[in-house]
Amino acid sequence: MNLAGASVLVTGANRGIGRALVTRLAAEPARLVLAGMRSVEKFEPVALSPEGAAEVRPVQIDLSSRESVDASCERLGQELERIDVLFNNAGLVTGGLLEEQDMEQVYAMFQVNLVAVAHLTQRVLPGMLARRYGAIVNNASISAYAYFPAASTYAASKAGVVALTEALRRELRGTGVRAMHLVTPGVTTDMLQRTEDIYGRHLDTSGWEQIPPEQWADQAVEAVKAGRRVVNPPGKSRLAMLAARGPAWLLDQTTARVFSRSPRG
Repeated sequence: MNLAGASVLVTGANRGIGRALVTRLAAEPARLVLAGMRSVEKFEPVALSPEGAAEVRPVQIDLSSRESVDASCERLGQELERIDVLFNNAGLVTGGLLEEQDMEQVYAMFQVNLVAVAHLTQRVLPGMLARRYGAIVNNASISAYAYFPAASTYAASKAGVVALTEALRRELRGTGVRAMHLVTPGVTTDMLQRTEDIYGRHLDTSGWEQIPPEQWADQAVEAVKAGRRVVNPPGKSRLAMLAARGPAWLLDQTTARVFSRSPRG
């Protein structure tokens, strides 16, 4: 896919992977990069170059409810129909033993991680389909494939993202619009730190690998340009993904070594 002259929307663009995606996309000859976030006043300008994007603009995107998603789309105005690439990147995390999880947090996570992904995608698709050109890029997770204990609801939300993306990809065949997902590994962000804090009560996270958000953003953008279906993780995360596709006992043995129902430490 050629990003020259393209309009791109990235959700969750205020930090972490989202911020890295916006910075990486600013180096492409796009017409407009929309940095979606709840608090636009916190946006830190991205340096532009003559060879890169013509404009990077913060926009308010609130994915916390059906009404807020629709309101966010209305605020985009005509730009909504002009979006060529949508990065559904925003996400929440919660976890722990299922019987101890906060259901308010669980509902909020499913809303942002899965329901809002479907909703926002549904709103941008008509413009893409009319032009017969576009890409939907959904941020899944290694948890979408490797179902670790203490990550039950988060894994379910991200597995839903994979199912949504793959079904949509087949649905869009022949339309000129593509759907792909990112099997995101451990990326050095505030969200990963929160994940380690939550899961660390029951899981040994000391062996988790981490890569910089800039590295993952570069892989994601290059994959869009190459027209790939999925971006797989490197290292141990890739091995865990492959193990999860095999007999269940492989992952059972791995999780048995690192998981304890009693709080660790």
